[in-house]
Amino acid sequence: MFLWILASFCAFFVKGLCGFANTLVFDTILGFGVNNVNISPVELVLGYPTNVILTFKNRRKIDKNIVIPLIIVVIVGSLPGAFVLRYVNANIVKMIFGVMVTLVGIDMMYREYKPSAGKSHKLFDIVIGILAGAMCGMFGVGVLLAAFVSKVTKTSTEFKANLSLVFIAENTFRLVTYIVLGVMTFESIKKALYLAPVMLFSLWLGMKCGDILDEKLVKKLVIVFLIISGIAMIVNNMNII
Repeated sequence: MFLWILASFCAFFVKGLCGFANTLVFDTILGFGVNNVNISPVELVLGYPTNVILTFKNRRKIDKNIVIPLIIVVIVGSLPGAFVLRYVNANIVKMIFGVMVTLVGIDMMYREYKPSAGKSHKLFDIVIGILAGAMCGMFGVGVLLAAFVSKVTKTSTEFKANLSLVFIAENTFRLVTYIVLGVMTFESIKKALYLAPVMLFSLWLGMKCGDILDEKLVKKLVIVFLIISGIAMIVNNMNII
């Protein structure tokens, strides 16, 4: 149980601070001794209210022009997911996405230090947005989605508000799917309830740190987590192929 508590604290502290990457941290820590089929339902139940809390806290910064298209592509992205998982090596697809996340993160970091760098192409942003939604819909992995939202928002508050609202839609869709397929069990819900106090405390602590830290520093931390997430996706799926 200690591993579950540690994973919950670390994952949702990062969630409160940056607005994403909780799934990556949670899965990575528990991946040493727990099967993924037992991890994902618990993380989903714990993560759902965190997205509601972050959305409510930052609700004034929600931009419907960002949120609505992303919700649509996330839901639509779940449809080709069945085909990909059935006929294509999903680990190869995740590796490709990992490379994309890493490159986007490096480009964003470069622009942080070189504001005079050329503007990002609108077509490129649209393609990244569609792929981000598809990735989230297919695998429940929101790293590329976070990269896209970070590119189209200016502050960490805007980033958290819009990303969290999209995550609520994705979480709802995935929750229904888990229930229908029988992946969500009573044991998963019970374990999530045991871990809820840890999740709430670590989320609050992360949010407080995010409010105290300099806005530009938080933005850079988000980008660093994006790059680390992309590299982790590449390395983890290289071991599985």
